[in-house]
Amino acid sequence: MAEIKNTTPPVSTSFFSKENYLWMAIGIAVIAIGMFLMSGGASTDPNVFSADEVYSKQRITVAPILILVGLVIEIFAIFRKPKG
Repeated sequence: MAEIKNTTPPVSTSFFSKENYLWMAIGIAVIAIGMFLMSGGASTDPNVFSADEVYSKQRITVAPILILVGLVIEIFAIFRKPKG
């Protein structure tokens, strides 16, 4: 008897494409940069409080905005439909 060969290509069962994973990696990198900018501020003398270091524009404005932008990129990456 002759064998019947399956000629249909395998169907990908992944929910995300390579481009989705790339956008997710970009989002994670932006969130990591925001977290890095928010950290720090260690004082050499624990008895001295430096308000300029703790309440700097980088810590209270730039870093949270970067974290929120990273989260928006993550949402975009999850909901983006793969082409094709």
